[in-house]
Amino acid sequence: MSEHKMNMNRRALLGLLAAGGVASVAASGTQAAQTVNTSAKIVILGAGAAGMALANRLNTRLNGADITIIDGRPRHLYQPGFTLIAAGLKPADYSVSSNDTWLPRGVNFINAFASEIDPESKLLRIAGQEDVAYDYLIVAPGLKLDWDKIEGFSLDMVGENGIGAVYAGPEYAAKTWTAMDKFTDEGGVALFTRPATGMKCAGAPLKYTFLTDDYARRKGNRGKVEMTYAAHNNGLFGVPIVNEKVRMLFEDRGVDVHHNHVMKAIDPVKKLATFETPEGDTELPYDFTNVIPPQRAPDVILNSALPWADKWVGQGWVEVDQYTLRHNRYPEIFACGDVAGVPKGKTAASVKWQVPVVEEQLIAQIQGQESDARYNGYTSCPLITKIGRAMLVEFDYNNNLVPSFPGVIAPLEELWISWLMKEVALKATYNAMLRGRA
Repeated sequence: MSEHKMNMNRRALLGLLAAGGVASVAASGTQAAQTVNTSAKIVILGAGAAGMALANRLNTRLNGADITIIDGRPRHLYQPGFTLIAAGLKPADYSVSSNDTWLPRGVNFINAFASEIDPESKLLRIAGQEDVAYDYLIVAPGLKLDWDKIEGFSLDMVGENGIGAVYAGPEYAAKTWTAMDKFTDEGGVALFTRPATGMKCAGAPLKYTFLTDDYARRKGNRGKVEMTYAAHNNGLFGVPIVNEKVRMLFEDRGVDVHHNHVMKAIDPVKKLATFETPEGDTELPYDFTNVIPPQRAPDVILNSALPWADKWVGQGWVEVDQYTLRHNRYPEIFACGDVAGVPKGKTAASVKWQVPVVEEQLIAQIQGQESDARYNGYTSCPLITKIGRAMLVEFDYNNNLVPSFPGVIAPLEELWISWLMKEVALKATYNAMLRGRA
């Protein structure tokens, strides 16, 4: 590619960043589509990224539909921002908004948690309220952080004695920053982990490892810090070529890796974490750690007939076709977002690609037709490697790298433009997605 053309592409890309339009190019955008008349009762379980985006898109496409969202959470959380909060770059309220901000007119909102799903009777039960009937159900409640599986841990500990928990929420991410900032002043052993279950944004544990290393270096204290990463299996990242890149970066930056270590307990007094390993339990010390618990489907899904029986046993991910996201046994049910039982796709970028597929599949089914819309497993991870640098890693079910800007952004290079996508463009694009416009 000529230097002139490369510079033009960079200028165009910067224009997209300024407008928050990156994902509109990177993912299948909304196109003008004919509206459909229907009286179908559509229930969306969950008002997170997937649920709210689908509510807005279906509300635009369907005339006469009865659309209801059910979610007991009091607010909407922009979860990709948690890492930035935990790095001291954003305040806690950066990731917080009201559900009312995104809820489209004409869509019913029940601010309560469903207690039971009866797919045979096509009913959702809500404690203290009338049952909600549906013709079509979209399951998008996110996932559950199973803190009880880490013996000795309590969220009350976060921010004190070197304990962080970035995943727990924006306020806990801010407390984690307080602990990390203090640690990188004083030095000691930093311990990072990830669970053996499926998890949202599997690159996040790596990001926070890199950020802690970078802060110690910026303060001139890297010589006072030992960095330890306990990997849950033999690798560091599920895509082989990315795994090798991360391995090389960890080696270059002096991060000591312990493979096949899964945290099961923590002792905040002795500052020791206990891990399950193939050779039995072992302990590793820490002065600072980011606790990440096992993750699974919410109880209402886990205890229903919807999960896979022979995959991800005990985790409760919904049994759907990985391409159409339609349930294999209940064709009027779809799953989207973290709870979908597919090999990849627990990121906000994945939701961006999943939502149009569910929309098209559902509308085709309402019309008695077939749709060729397919989700190919697209997952994107702006993998931060230091303040001001990131790798824009994008891949599919087959672990193929699928860069959105070939020739402009090299996926395995630490670039400032990839950092800007994370810090500047992603939230604006996310907000556009919630409104059904991206």
